[in-house]
Parts: sequence; C-alpha cells; structure tokens
Amino acid sequence: MTAEKTDTLVVGAGQAGIAMSEHLTDMGIPHLVLERNRVAERWRSERWDSLVANGPAWHDRFPGLEFDDIPPDTFPPKERMVRYFEDYATMIDAPIRTNVEVRRVRRCEGRPGFLVTTSQGDIEAQRVVVATGPFQLPSFPQIVPQNSGITQIHSSAYKNPDELPEGPVLVVGGGASGSQIAEELQRAGRKVFLSIGEHYRPPRSYRQRDYVWWLGVLGKWDEITIQAKKKHVAFAVSGYDGGKTIDFRRLGNAGITLLGMTTGYEDGVLKIAGDLVENIAEGDRAYLDVLREADAYVERNGIDLPPEPEAWIIQPDPPSVKNPIHELDLKQTGIMTIIWATGFKFDFNWLEVDAFHPNGMPFHKRGISAEQGVYFLGLPELTNRASSFIYGCWYDAKYIATHIGIQRNYVSYRKA
Repeated sequence: MTAEKTDTLVVGAGQAGIAMSEHLTDMGIPHLVLERNRVAERWRSERWDSLVANGPAWHDRFPGLEFDDIPPDTFPPKERMVRYFEDYATMIDAPIRTNVEVRRVRRCEGRPGFLVTTSQGDIEAQRVVVATGPFQLPSFPQIVPQNSGITQIHSSAYKNPDELPEGPVLVVGGGASGSQIAEELQRAGRKVFLSIGEHYRPPRSYRQRDYVWWLGVLGKWDEITIQAKKKHVAFAVSGYDGGKTIDFRRLGNAGITLLGMTTGYEDGVLKIAGDLVENIAEGDRAYLDVLREADAYVERNGIDLPPEPEAWIIQPDPPSVKNPIHELDLKQTGIMTIIWATGFKFDFNWLEVDAFHPNGMPFHKRGISAEQGVYFLGLPELTNRASSFIYGCWYDAKYIATHIGIQRNYVSYRKA
C-alpha cells in the first residue's frame, strides 16, 4: 500500500499541536495533526472534576482568541478549556485527525523524511513535530506494595472525593495538584495527610496583579538571572477556589496533617523524611523574595499599585509542623487511599530516531532536535519557564515553524 505523504506531521492535538498548526498554516506549509484520542484529551479525561487553569483567562490563552464568556481575571474550568481549544482548532481550520495513534516513527532509507506508522496506515513526512506535551505517563515511586491493601491512584486518575473509598486519605506531592486535591478532600470532610517535598511557592497575586503578570514584568518567564534557580521542584500555584496563594501553614491550621517527603514503607508503616520544616521555610523564602522584587519594581518604576501589608504576614506553625511526624502507621490512622500527585515522565518509545540523551531525555535546542527534521514542542524549559504553559508554547511553535520554513528553502534551492 502506498503511504500517504505530507510535508510536516504534528503528533498531538493539545495546546502545542494546535499552536504548531496555526503557524505552519500561516507559512503555507502543508501538514497534518494526528491525535490518538480527542482534541485536548488530557483536559477532558485525565484531570479531576474541579480543575481550573493555573492562570487567569486574560493570560492563559493564545493571542488570536479571547474568552468571550468569562471575566478576564477568572480561572477557566477544564470544560471551558476544552471548548477553547476546540474553537481555536476550528477557527484556524487545523487539519486534525482524531483517534489516530502514532505507533512508530523512523527515518526513511535512501530518501529524505520519515516513515510514520499509525493505527490507520503509513504516512511519509519530511518533518515530524512531537507535540505530545509534558504530561505523558503518570509517575510515582513504588514505595507502597500493590498488595498492601491500600488503594493507590495517580492524581491524573482522581476525579472527586465521592469516588474514593471512605476514610482518611494521604496525598503525596506539594505542587498545584497535590495541594488542590488535599484541600478539596479536607473541605469534603475527609481527614487528610499531605506529604510535601521541596517546592516553589509564589504569591497567587500581589498588589492587585496576578502572579503571571509579575512573572512577565520581573522577567521570570525568561529566567535571565545571575543566580540559577533550583530545578525539578514542585510549582505550588493554582487557580483553585478563585485563585489564592498556596500556603501550607494555612492548610495545616485548617486541619490537614502536613508531612515531609514520603521515603519508605515497612510493615504497614510509612517512613517520613525530617525535611518538613526546611521545606516550608524554603517555600517562604521564595514567596517573600517575590514580594521584595515586586515592591522594588513598583518603586523603581513609579507605578501606582496599593501596598498589601497583609501579604507579608506568615501564619503560625500548625501542630504538624511544630511536632513533625517521622513514621505514619497506615492502619492506625485509618488511611486506605493514597493519591500520588508526583508528576509525569516522558514516553518516546515510538520515536525511533537519534534525538535523545543516554538518559532518554530529548536532545534539542529550542525544540530543534539532534535528529534533523524532528522537533519537540510543549516540553518544560524548552525555551524558558513559559514553554509548557498555554501562551508560551504558542511562541515556541512560531520559532519552530520559522525554522521549518528555512529548512524547506534550503531543500528547494536549485542553482540557476
């Protein structure tokens, strides 16, 4: 059977794939977008019911389309985000094929391009853009045995409190997912234990401006600083409950039992690291640093933004911080459910090209991979901190589309 041919094949029809399609269309580059499920599938089926966008509606969007039915400073719920991406794909007439799984990509032999094996036949493409995003395979440590009698799920499988078994719940992970799920469970009347590690805890808003605005004016999206920031720590910010600063002391004082990192398990007892106090303190330092930088920016530029002295108030330590727990007996506490809000790992087994470090991570510069003709889009830190966010991947896609256009010009060159 003759393979279908296209210039550029985009794998994934989430925010990255749709952004890529827009820029390829604008440059007149023939392409297809393949999606194994539905447009924006992860927003639909791999997030909990109450999830909202991490940024306000005026910011968490593409430049070409605003939210026309919600106030700009609200945080769109996941159903509205799905409709946003569906509307955007329709608006740009993106050539998306849904329910088509890409199973293998390998370089063609004796000719340029790649042979792409899909669930609906083969496609030959001169270029492949991997737009599968950062949330591919749920990842959590195999600490508690599966035969322990404890229900264990990843945060991507959590929907709401009513779907969990009765009784106390342990949530592991201090990022946006873990903190939001823990608070939702506590408000639903559950006894909640929350295990947190190192984290970056900024203010949700300060002096009448959301944190995404401060990220912009303080240059933190680009992270061009002399002092390098810590990598691979949880980013504790969310739009939950209308958007408010994640404050673990507040959660502790509301009744959630805070724990340090979960490190081991033996005979029904979890081993808890003695790092809770330092993790909380480090989060405070990051939070207060943002306030200081914001105040300095306001003063330096003479901006009329009212002071917010209450933002500087640090709540008293809850009992679980004053007297940290180092061992947690699951039977004694009644915990029958653990939710692992511990992030995701990549899955590029289907991509049989020379574009990876020995550790399996993509080898690229601004999304242009070591394998000529293969590109990555939507990954964390692809270009900067914004790269895995909605607005950031749109600009990264524009850069990659420009590179594809340049490469097409080289290939089409014919000496006069």
